[in-house]
Amino acid sequence: MDITGVGTVILVLCVTCLILLLMWSGNGKRKEMPPGPTPLPLLGNVLQLNMKELHQSFTKLAKVYGDVFTVHLGTRTVVVLHGYDAVKEALVDRADVFSNRAKVPVADIIFKGYGIFLSNGERWKQLRRFSLTTLRNFGMGKRSVEERIQEESRCLRDELRKHTGFSFDPTYLLTLAVSNVICSIVFGERFEYEDEKFLSLLTMLKETFKIVNSSAGQLLNAFPRVVRHLPGPHQEALKKIMSLKLFVMEKLKEHRETLDQNCPRDYIDCFLIKMEEDKENPNTEFHFDNLFVTVMNLFFAGTETTSTTLRIGLRILLKYPEVLGTVYDTCLLECY
Repeated sequence: MDITGVGTVILVLCVTCLILLLMWSGNGKRKEMPPGPTPLPLLGNVLQLNMKELHQSFTKLAKVYGDVFTVHLGTRTVVVLHGYDAVKEALVDRADVFSNRAKVPVADIIFKGYGIFLSNGERWKQLRRFSLTTLRNFGMGKRSVEERIQEESRCLRDELRKHTGFSFDPTYLLTLAVSNVICSIVFGERFEYEDEKFLSLLTMLKETFKIVNSSAGQLLNAFPRVVRHLPGPHQEALKKIMSLKLFVMEKLKEHRETLDQNCPRDYIDCFLIKMEEDKENPNTEFHFDNLFVTVMNLFFAGTETTSTTLRIGLRILLKYPEVLGTVYDTCLLECY
């Protein structure tokens, strides 16, 4: 046997030993975990799941293994809670045990561990407390959050009336309205629905979410160290996020240059003032990196979740017109 043949045999033996080692070590860990499908070495259960429709795959697995089961997304071990009772027990009844956020490789690549969205411990506590106080109690300077929402709701109403008499998909308008409320609270300004920069921003956001939630995005979460260096649609998403970062950086620069500490205009101003107050504190979480990423978090998380909730709410109300009438009467009674 020549040298090449010997090398090939040694390589095959090494790979085989590695696979057997992974299987052996995994068996011990799996005994301590909830039941679930047997994973393949390195790949986990990726080949057994529909990465485009993970929720459907999880629903099927729940019928076999129960409402609490384990899957392996590549090298990541994930415990899935399926159904209302399991989720409520974990997130409500035992909230103190389940309060930490899991590691999401895509988010780590984008946000570098900063911000409020996926942070834990003292960072999360400080940023959450500050954000809740600022958004709920401070009133955002001269204009409250409620006033900003009311202003945007009137603009949304006017746009909806343009479609009176025929059917249309309200998804886009709801996204515009929600994003504008966030822009008003965070940046201190709202945009017209025809504003090119605003529309470009939302297009980037929409396409980024689409790619991150695609099979390519799921593979990036499963195998981050490998997939992040490979070509694919996820690379395009990362480029679009860079454009969004530049937009936020521009807004932060404008706020720094025009800041009046006696008259904060929005969330960014409040954060900048807090940064100045805590500049001598070595343990503070109020620094530029957390400001930058928290603003990104608010825009990312707030736009998609709130607009989706509104859209589903509208769909339910259309299905049950008697409830729609009750809601309408209540709004007239309480809001005017």
